[in-house]
Amino acid sequence: MRILVVEDDPVLREVVSRSLGEAGHRVDGAADLEQARHYARVQLYDAILLDLNLPRTSSPHADMGSGVVWLRELRAQGVRTPVMVLTARNRTDERIAGLDAGADDYVGKPFDLAEVEARLRALVRRSQNSQDVVRVGALCLHRHLGRVELDGEELTLPAREYEVLCELLSPPGKVVSKRILSEKLSGFDESLGDNALEAFVSRLRKKLQGSGVTIRTLRGMGYLLEDVPA
Repeated sequence: MRILVVEDDPVLREVVSRSLGEAGHRVDGAADLEQARHYARVQLYDAILLDLNLPRTSSPHADMGSGVVWLRELRAQGVRTPVMVLTARNRTDERIAGLDAGADDYVGKPFDLAEVEARLRALVRRSQNSQDVVRVGALCLHRHLGRVELDGEELTLPAREYEVLCELLSPPGKVVSKRILSEKLSGFDESLGDNALEAFVSRLRKKLQGSGVTIRTLRGMGYLLEDVPA
């Protein structure tokens, strides 16, 4: 998944971003409303983790609470990206404000990082109507477990190869363009080129060899994962 973390506390932002990154997601971090708006304008995200008590800019005199303002803006613009808001655990009014503004879920601080990651995955599955378990021939993806099986045996994949596979199975039979894959696997501090993307796809093809499942390149269109019975 491509996730935007909007949190003005630099330590918390770094901890959450690192944890989600280690779970295999591509993460961008914004410290204020200005950065959040910029990132959302130039990049599509699968989910947003948003602190409601957010400054408009990094100025020490900035007013707080603009997370709700931005969330209302997104929904008014028709942006349906799943948003999970961060609130103070004992502030019911913050939770209500976030939900009323269009949030899909909330979590109170302090929170468990594994739970946040799991709930973000659940939000994205629901928004994309993705199934928890997807099968294509001998290949089986368990999204909620982050597990891939081939012929009943676990197939261990590096994070980026796993991301490519998830995109090709969302849903099965969908042609995924190189541009979409590159965007999902790139960050603001790095850009994934065509050669690197081809390398990830090539490694996946080799691991799927002999299973009947293959990744086909459609010139000018992208990639298609399909089962080709012998």
